[in-house]
Amino acid sequence: MAKILIIDDDQLFCKSLSLVAQQKGHQATSVHTLADGFAQSRQQYDVVFLDVNLPDGSGLDCIQHLSDYADAPEIIIITGQGDPQGAELAIKCGAWDYIEKGASVKEITLSLQRALQYREQKLAGLPPTTEVDFRHEGIIGTSNRLKECLSLITQAALSDASVLITGATGTGKELFARAVHHISPRSARKYVVVDCAAMPDSLIEGILFGHEKGSFTSADQNREGLISQADGGTLFLDEIGEMPLSLQKVFLRVLQEHRFRPIGSVREQASNFRLVSATNRNLQQMVQEGTFRADLLFRISTFMVELPGLSERCDDIPLLVRHHADRICGQYEIAHKDFSPEFMRMLERYSWPGNVRELVNTLERTIAVARNETVLFPKHLPIQIRIEVTRLAMQRGDTAAAVELAPPHNLPQLQEYRDAIYHTAEKKYLNELMELTDRSVTEACRISGLSSSRLYALLKKQGISLQ
Repeated sequence: MAKILIIDDDQLFCKSLSLVAQQKGHQATSVHTLADGFAQSRQQYDVVFLDVNLPDGSGLDCIQHLSDYADAPEIIIITGQGDPQGAELAIKCGAWDYIEKGASVKEITLSLQRALQYREQKLAGLPPTTEVDFRHEGIIGTSNRLKECLSLITQAALSDASVLITGATGTGKELFARAVHHISPRSARKYVVVDCAAMPDSLIEGILFGHEKGSFTSADQNREGLISQADGGTLFLDEIGEMPLSLQKVFLRVLQEHRFRPIGSVREQASNFRLVSATNRNLQQMVQEGTFRADLLFRISTFMVELPGLSERCDDIPLLVRHHADRICGQYEIAHKDFSPEFMRMLERYSWPGNVRELVNTLERTIAVARNETVLFPKHLPIQIRIEVTRLAMQRGDTAAAVELAPPHNLPQLQEYRDAIYHTAEKKYLNELMELTDRSVTEACRISGLSSSRLYALLKKQGISLQ
């Protein structure tokens, strides 16, 4: 018997859904507000049916809360208003399914059965990702979004399937690629890195495939290619979106056959490598534009891991700050640093467009500024961070925070000032855009020229609700 929680303000629908669950031998509990759902969810449930439009908020905002439990339930979003963008967002946030209330009893029952079947297999299947110490890979955090990514790469590492890691600059794509290699059966063999963005088009084939002596003017000796060096291990193609289109067809065959021919050679060589790729570009859009091959994208993305930006996992910031601050202090042989509450609060309120990489660089600069001081305060942070957080605090009416975080009365550097103004202008544009379109994502995308996923990301970054 499974335990099922229904969070929906339609009491008649709750009774009907409870009856369906009870007829299948399950125990069902109903609540009618988001607040009651939060309270009731502290008990352990297997499946949660969650309405989107509740009297006191959006059910989509509840997904993260429910997913944070150690034994998180499977979540089925069920709503009377079909919204393709909302469905996409719900599934990206970890929902099992997205169903309209007009669906038949058979459809709802089937979704419930499949969710329970999946849950049973999940609980009895792979060991939890916590058994792998990802701190050794430099991956720090316990947020649900990060756990989802770690679970995916743990599953991927058990196979030889190709892995594609996507995410904005600074999210840690190379760290995750190394983690795939280090926890895989190939960990004792070579991990070979190819930066596709750093190699000239004229040299990339020779670097990948190697060449024979005399194959061109400067080839005064045989040279082993990186694909050959990765034999038995892992080949990591960083920024694969920068690979020239002319080389993509050649590499596709190498990936399919695991055989290649060095430049100038008449004989093929074999290489049993496992491919991990990374990019900060939208490869699907590049396929539509004709700059990336669709067949290659299929081959490299058996497992696809989309890394969240730091603003999407703010709960990890204190852990990241502590880890990297200790590492930096050790590197420079200076005293351990403590953090004032205001310092940590400011870091948690900043948007971090450069993600973890920007956070690490900020800490390094901050510790250098406060070299002999034992406690870090907001005053030690770069001025553009203080300006942005202060502006946001004032816009939200958080007067106490604005006073607490206010920067000194001196002019920042021009670039810092520009960045702060850009952030403010972006937020103003988005607010006006959503008001003009009556919060219609489709219309907002048409007017702004943004994709729906990019629009959602910007709205989340700026703290703008769709409700």
